[in-house]
Amino acid sequence: MSPRRATPRISDPFGTLDSLNVLAHDCWFSWNEIGQRPFSALDPVMWESCKHSPSGVLTGIDPAILEAKIADERFRALVSDAVDARRSYYETASWYEQTYAAETPGMRIAYFSSEFAIHESMQQYAGGLGVLAGDHLKSASDLGIPLVGVGLLYRQGYYLQEFRGDGSTRVLHPNYDFARWPIIDTRAHVDIPIGPNMVRAKIWKLQVGRVPLYLLDADIPENRKRDRLLTNALYQGEPELRMRQQVLLGVGGILALAKMKEKATVFHLNEGHAAFAGLKRLSQLVSRGMTLDAAVQRVRQTTVFTTHTPVPAGHDRYDVEMCWKALRRPLRNAGFTQESFAQFGRERPGSGPICMTVLALRLAERVNGVSKLHGRVSREMWTEVFGRPVADVPIGSVTNGIHIPTWIAPEARSFWRRSVGIDIGNSSPDANPWAAVPSVGRSDFWAMRCALRHKLVGFVRTRLRRQAMARGEGPLDLMCAGEAFRDDALTIGFARRFATYKRAPLIFHDVERILRILTAKDRPVQIVFAGKAHPKDMGGQEFAQMIWRFAHDAGFQGRVALIEEYDMEVGRMLTSGCDVWLNNPLRPYEASGTSGMKPPLHGGINLSVLDGWWPESYDGTNGWAIGDGSENPDNEVQNEADAESLYSLLEQQVVPEFYELGTDGLPTKWIARAIRSATTVPAIFNTDRMVGEYFKTGYLPAFGGVKD
Repeated sequence: MSPRRATPRISDPFGTLDSLNVLAHDCWFSWNEIGQRPFSALDPVMWESCKHSPSGVLTGIDPAILEAKIADERFRALVSDAVDARRSYYETASWYEQTYAAETPGMRIAYFSSEFAIHESMQQYAGGLGVLAGDHLKSASDLGIPLVGVGLLYRQGYYLQEFRGDGSTRVLHPNYDFARWPIIDTRAHVDIPIGPNMVRAKIWKLQVGRVPLYLLDADIPENRKRDRLLTNALYQGEPELRMRQQVLLGVGGILALAKMKEKATVFHLNEGHAAFAGLKRLSQLVSRGMTLDAAVQRVRQTTVFTTHTPVPAGHDRYDVEMCWKALRRPLRNAGFTQESFAQFGRERPGSGPICMTVLALRLAERVNGVSKLHGRVSREMWTEVFGRPVADVPIGSVTNGIHIPTWIAPEARSFWRRSVGIDIGNSSPDANPWAAVPSVGRSDFWAMRCALRHKLVGFVRTRLRRQAMARGEGPLDLMCAGEAFRDDALTIGFARRFATYKRAPLIFHDVERILRILTAKDRPVQIVFAGKAHPKDMGGQEFAQMIWRFAHDAGFQGRVALIEEYDMEVGRMLTSGCDVWLNNPLRPYEASGTSGMKPPLHGGINLSVLDGWWPESYDGTNGWAIGDGSENPDNEVQNEADAESLYSLLEQQVVPEFYELGTDGLPTKWIARAIRSATTVPAIFNTDRMVGEYFKTGYLPAFGGVKD
């Protein structure tokens, strides 16, 4: 299907506009900077205002300006370079084509997720799950793995964040114009039985390199008002609405795959949100003549389930009767009664609600957490479901990673290629180009690190000034915003969801002590925060307000910043520019947050509690560990211990190493630790390794293939 043209007819003898449309409607541009250059050159101001959306630029640009640009030979050269790079991407044989394609004919993996973070211009994600899902699709594309994504398209996305004058959060829900997104109208739809009615869903497609991502949209005129709300916003609404959304994702997703003639052979469910997909598959198999027991076995054999949440409250639970009413038609077709269906989703026989995670566990043969520690926690959490000792619970782990081309700053990408020959775009789950990092020149490395910090400081000042102007603050506040932060000061970053277990304000546990650390005249320290909490998470909202107050306190002003509207762009700026990445969750509630995997690409160093993925990486030389990995059931006692450890590390190791210079004027110990961080973290904690591991340990056995 051809991309939609959003621009008027203009004089275009070279076919440049067609090339621009092709580039704009392939999300390949989101991790290949060369694909973005033509659009940023068309209108730099518009490029920034539409959050770096090529489709947004093409839709909004003045036709006269566009025509003039197309007539410019230098601009056409930019387009030609991007087209050539894209063509080379598709024509180069991928890892899968070279290793497994001949042995797995007909293989197709359907990857379900309730959110996908593909690019900052498309607010279809709330946090880590969406970021991971987007990165998964991009690495699948790079590796050539035959995968297709399935999700929902939300008219209002998650929410946009603004801070009021008192630091409280203003929650904004704009209606997005899909014409400004790189989304393709397939002109197809599916009808999904939800309760007594049929809900019609329009099927949109995002092309993510080699991977199509199909998104269902119920906000269309054919539906009742109640049903149109199903794809209004992400993670909003009451339990019944959430449950019906998940019927749309699971049942509707299976129907959409059939509609688009995607013959999936393996199904990967992320969180319990998509667990109803298994029930729809059971219904289909039984309708074709298979017994229910045989259908259950088939679904289990071909399903991979990843749980991402170690917090019990994070797993959706719904009333049995409510679920039965919504799913009655497909369930009856599969031979279920209300009670037999309930037993599939109950944690304990005979009573209790439907737990979506339990339903997924019972319909998947291959189950994993997202770090080794999270795998252990998950086995302990769900032992009653399996009725086995913890050690025998069949839940493994595949540790998360990041899609390096998406998250590495252009300056760092160029630096690594120039200095040690690392080709970021060459994808293989088995390669380790980062082994070459120790040979890098120390002075060049430090120059790169300082340049990225300088870039971040400029970004922070611009954002703080913009926020102050939006709140109508006075000249003094505007001046302070414009002069905040220093280019040469040790810069700490903290950016993630403001869930309470992540303990964003922990560093302010002892206000006087952290004030002394930040304001030392000869060794200044500065901290930049960003994050969002769910609108109904009052504890998380209070944490955000608390940090806002510290950022505006006279003692901390200019040393502490809070950036509103945490998105992928803000994440990239902070993870590339900060010297230290702070992560202090309450262990063991961080399954495997990925933000800390990004700073090492840029010479940044982790300062983290031994939770999530960090216990697998920390070796005493590549960062710092807050605490000793102990877990006290009294949260206040644990907070006190972790805060003390954090302060001691800052005072005795982190700050001294940054400011202690060798005879060459460079921070010798700091550079050694930073180089060690860049050597050890990216080599393992990347999505090429992660997706390759899913393929070898999950997708391949689920498909039935064998590779010696």
